[in-house]
Amino acid sequence: MVDQPAVLNGRRAQAARNDGVILAAARDVFLADPAAPVSQVAARAQVGISALYRRYPSKDALLRQLAQDALTGYLADLQAALDDDGDPWTAYAACLGRIVDGRSQALAQRLAGTFTTTPELTALATRAGAAAAELHERTQQAQALRSDVTAADIVLLLEMVTFVNMPGADGGAALRRRYLALLLEALHAPAGSPLPGPPAQEAELAQRWKTAT
Repeated sequence: MVDQPAVLNGRRAQAARNDGVILAAARDVFLADPAAPVSQVAARAQVGISALYRRYPSKDALLRQLAQDALTGYLADLQAALDDDGDPWTAYAACLGRIVDGRSQALAQRLAGTFTTTPELTALATRAGAAAAELHERTQQAQALRSDVTAADIVLLLEMVTFVNMPGADGGAALRRRYLALLLEALHAPAGSPLPGPPAQEAELAQRWKTAT
């Protein structure tokens, strides 16, 4: 006779594995194209569309989960740097490395405005923005980060690096690290040549979270 709790536990474990596969596929699909249909996620995850909809009844629900996971990861990367009492530039550079490797910040920004948000997600985005601003200010006060860039500048620069993608085993990870190293050279104080034009501002980034109509 089959032990019923063991069967249920096995089903829960399989459901958890399926959920992980679906979310991983969705991250790849929507990082490339937030307007992609949910059917593309199911095809990439190699699950039936009905299995996907049992877990996420709408595209909005799936996007909200992805945004929550992305913002949570981004905030954790920032908090780890803020908790680091060592050299400010080393902590800052390591944080940017984690962000680029995890691609959480770029995914969160990529999804901004593509779904109906919730008060909880708005609060999480606000916390992440505040942590990014605090880390940015701390690194500038230590005179390690050039003074003519804003935290919003960094968000957009990291997006550009994170979107580097190439065919191959690592999907462009080595190139992303290469270009991050070049970016860090440009960001490290003292500054080189003055930058043209006005910097990006946090208010401009916040506009992206308004759902498109």
